Amino acid sequence: MILNSNFKIVVVGHVDHGKSTVIGRLLADTSSLPDGKLDEIKISSEKRGMPFEWAFILDAFQSERNQGITIDTTKVFFKSKKRKYTIIDCPGHKEFLKNMITGAASADLGVLVIDAVEGIREQSRKHAYLLKLIGISKVIVLINKMDKINDHEKIFNQLEQDIIKYLSSIELNAVNIIPVSAREGEGITTKSLKYKWKNFTSLLETLDKMDLNSDNDSQPLRLPIQDVYKFDDRRILVGRIESGRIKRGDKLIFSPSNKFSEVNSIEAWGENKNTLAVSKGFSVGITLKDQLFIERGEVASHVSKKDMPIETDIFKARVFYLGTSPLTVGQSYLMECGTCSVKVFIQEIISIISTDDLSHSKSPDVKKNQVAELVIRSEKIIAIDEFIKISATGRFILINKKRIVAGGLISMEGYADQRALETSFSKNLTIVEHRVSIDERAKRNQHNGGIFWLTGLSGSGKSTIALDVERRLFESGYQVYLLDGDNVREGLNSNLSFSPEDRSENIRRVGEVALLFANAGFIVLSAFITPYISDRARLKRNLSQKTQFHEIYIESSIAICEERDPKGLYKKARIGEIKDFTGIDSPYDEPINPDLIINTITEDKHSSSSKLEKYIHKNLGFLLKT
Repeated sequence: MILNSNFKIVVVGHVDHGKSTVIGRLLADTSSLPDGKLDEIKISSEKRGMPFEWAFILDAFQSERNQGITIDTTKVFFKSKKRKYTIIDCPGHKEFLKNMITGAASADLGVLVIDAVEGIREQSRKHAYLLKLIGISKVIVLINKMDKINDHEKIFNQLEQDIIKYLSSIELNAVNIIPVSAREGEGITTKSLKYKWKNFTSLLETLDKMDLNSDNDSQPLRLPIQDVYKFDDRRILVGRIESGRIKRGDKLIFSPSNKFSEVNSIEAWGENKNTLAVSKGFSVGITLKDQLFIERGEVASHVSKKDMPIETDIFKARVFYLGTSPLTVGQSYLMECGTCSVKVFIQEIISIISTDDLSHSKSPDVKKNQVAELVIRSEKIIAIDEFIKISATGRFILINKKRIVAGGLISMEGYADQRALETSFSKNLTIVEHRVSIDERAKRNQHNGGIFWLTGLSGSGKSTIALDVERRLFESGYQVYLLDGDNVREGLNSNLSFSPEDRSENIRRVGEVALLFANAGFIVLSAFITPYISDRARLKRNLSQKTQFHEIYIESSIAICEERDPKGLYKKARIGEIKDFTGIDSPYDEPINPDLIINTITEDKHSSSSKLEKYIHKNLGFLLKT
C-alpha cells in the first residue's frame, strides 16, 4: 500500500488546552528539531527568567512568547519511521480564528486537543465544527493534561462519551480518543505507562496507521486548472489533482465551458516525461490532443455523466462567518472554490445554527463567529461539488476587501444541476428557415407575439389570472394561448418528476414550446411555479434574444396560499403524501427584478387580471390592437 508521502495534520483546540505543547513534544521526541535547537530554547528561557515550555518550540514571534498565546498559523515538519508529516498549528483564541481557514484547508486529518480538567469548551465545539466546514472528516482527539486529574478512568470515560456524541452529531469521525500528558510525554510518541484501563495507542502510532488515500482512485477526477503554460506550440494545463486519477488517453470535459478533449501527455514535476497516470495530491501539467482555450478556474473531469461536477449559479451552504460587520441578504463577496474566483450574492439567510446544541433559529443577519445556513447565488455558472461527495471542490471561502470572512460547505439540496440545461449534445443539425417571417405573421395577426411568464407559489393565483386574461385577449381578437403546469405535465412532460433536475428540465421544455408559439405570432401566457431563479434567468437570457419575454411575479405569502389551497396540495404535502413540494420542503426563490408584480393579497381577481391585460397591451409593440 502506498501511503501519502506528506501527510498533513491540522491541530486545533481551545486556548491553553495544550496543543502547542503536544506539537513541541512530538517534534522533540521524533528527533525532528535541528541540532541544538532544543538546548537553544532552554537557554533562551533561562536568560528571560521563564520556565521552559515545550510550546516555545513553535513560538516563531517574540510577541507570542510575551503574550503566551499562538497568534498565527504555523507549519512544521516531522517524520516517523513510516512517513513524513506536516503539522499545521492553528490558533485557538476567538480573535485568531480567521487564520484557521487558510491554515487547515489543505489538511488530511484533524487533531483536537481537549483539557482533561476543563473538558469540552464552547471554543472546542466551534473548532470541531470548523474542521468539518473546511473539509476534514476524520479527527484524533487528545484528552490532554491527564496528569492534573485524579480519577483518570472515570473522567476520561465521561469525556470520551461527550466527545463521541458531539462529533457524531456534526458527522465528524473520531478515529481515536487518547489520554495524554504532553508535558510529561505520556501517549505522544510512545504508549502511556500510566493509563492502561484500555489498550491505548500513542498519537504517533495512530497517525502511522492512518491511510486516507485508500479510496482516492475510486473518486471522480477533479483537476482544477490553476494556470496555462505555453512552450513552443504546446499548451500545458497546470493544476493539482484534488480527487481521482488521470492517465494518458483519458477523455476529459472542462467545466463550466463544457469543452471536450483527450489527454495527450502528462507532465509531472520531478517525474519521468513518459508519466502514464497520476493520482490525488500531485501537481501535474497535461497537454490535450485538441488546442482548446481553457482558462484558470475550470475543472477537468472524466466525460461520464456520473463523474462530472455540478454546474450551477445557485446553491445552499453552511458557513462559519468571521466578518467584523454582520452578513445580510443582498451582500456580495468574492468566492473562491478550488482555483475559481467568482462574485456571489447572499440570496437568503435560512437559519443560524448553534454549535452547542445544533438548534436552528431565524435571524435577519449573521454575526461574527456564528454558523449559518445560506442560499448563495453566483453571477455566472460555476463548476462545484456537494461537500459530502467531494470535499475539495465542495468547500469554499468568501472574501471581502481582500480579507477572508467565511468558510463553508456546499449543498445542492433543493437545487438542480444545470449542466444538462447549459450543454448541447446535439450534432449534425441543420436549422430550417421558415418561408413565412415573424413580421409577416405579426401583420396578419395585427399584433406581435411574445411570452408572458407568470411565476409564483402554488395557490398564488397564476392560473386563475392567466385563464381570465386569455379569455379577454381572445375576445378582443388576439392570437393567444395558455401553457399551464398541470396540462403540460399531463402530456409533453409526463415523464418528469418533481426533483430539482426534472423541475428545471420541465421549464426548459416549456420555454422552447412557448418560443415556438411566440414565433408563430401568439401571445403566450405561461403559468408555472418556476421556483428557481436560475431557471427564470436562463429563460430570460435565451428567449429574450428571439422574442419578447416578460417575467410576471404573482406575489402571495405561503400562509395565504396554504389557506387557499385550491387543489388540496398543501394539505397532502404537510402529511407527507407529496414530496419536494415548493414552499414546504422545496425552495421558492422570489424574483429580484421582475417586469411586473401582481400582489394577489392586496388585489382581487378582477384588478389582477386587468393589471396584466394592460401590461400586455402596453408591451406588444407598434401593431397594437385598440
